[in-house]
Amino acid sequence: METIPFFSLTWQHNEIQSEVHNALLRVYAQNHFILGEEVETFEREYARYSSASYCIGVGNGLDALSLAIQSLGIGKGDEVIVPAHTYIATWHAISKAGARIVPVEPDLSTLNVDASRIEEVVTSNTKAILPVHLYGQACDMTTIMDLSQKHKIAVVEDNAQAHGSRWLEKMTGSFGEVNATSFYPTKNLGALGDGGAITTFDEQIALFLKRNRNYGFARKNFGTDKGVNSRLDEIQAAVLRIKLRHLDAWNEARRRLADAYLKGLHGAGDLILPLSAKEAYHVYHQFVIRTDSRDLLQAFLHSHGVETMIHYPIPPHLQPAYSDLDFKKGAFPMTERIAETALSLPIWPGMEMDQVYRVIDLIHKFFK
Repeated sequence: METIPFFSLTWQHNEIQSEVHNALLRVYAQNHFILGEEVETFEREYARYSSASYCIGVGNGLDALSLAIQSLGIGKGDEVIVPAHTYIATWHAISKAGARIVPVEPDLSTLNVDASRIEEVVTSNTKAILPVHLYGQACDMTTIMDLSQKHKIAVVEDNAQAHGSRWLEKMTGSFGEVNATSFYPTKNLGALGDGGAITTFDEQIALFLKRNRNYGFARKNFGTDKGVNSRLDEIQAAVLRIKLRHLDAWNEARRRLADAYLKGLHGAGDLILPLSAKEAYHVYHQFVIRTDSRDLLQAFLHSHGVETMIHYPIPPHLQPAYSDLDFKKGAFPMTERIAETALSLPIWPGMEMDQVYRVIDLIHKFFK
């Protein structure tokens, strides 16, 4: 029985193997591995792709979020509005700044933050809204940007799961004052290790970020800020430059696979299928279904050689790390409901349609 992996890079990496080998040899021959030409060129290319003025490469997605928040001067006593349903790194970045986390429940149709609920929690201490474009779909940026302007609150996008996604034809990562992303290998645009970036239109923010990713140095050995060591390296930048050229085609491949799932799984049991907002161009970083029989379905698929994952089994507010916030079970019931019922199916560029149809057939058999 053939195993269908939850995720595979084999097809993508086979497609670009010769390009990557040449790039690695080029970097190796240059003998310059930190903050060189490859990083500078990738930053220009990714900024252009993202419709932003500046891109600053950093070591990983969490550092990107943390530095983005820091660049706005957010700290102790400030509040940041964030999705209750998200990966825990989004919350960590706010905690590291010393600010107060203000969670908002998701829209159950898209699983992104419910933009209509954000204004309810805005206070005089609110300094930023941090929307997360989960699973490849843009948040309702029309409502969020209207709130930002109305209340003079900054927006910091977490674009780690939505490279190439759009809202009303505007690229995610180009709405906020400063926006963060991750290039973890499983992302739509993934490196060969850790990596991240920050996009902005503000030159002063860009200069702040360039200093603070590199110990706070305004120039060599001249520290104006208490910065960190978080730099995208030359090898990762060289590989990301290649992958960026393929990203749109790979996203289209994801969309074709998702369309097959949506058509094939319609009407299966109690499945709730992912809904794409009409204003959004969904790039399906994940294909997330929901069912009351999630654990049984996952076990059934596993027994038939289909790997799946749960995003995310324990919500941030119920993690031991955030016990100090004193959120009890039931504090965010919709978020908890998603955690109990969500299941991510295999989806990646290069996945065969026959594999998708096999997953669909097995799910129908399960519910029968």
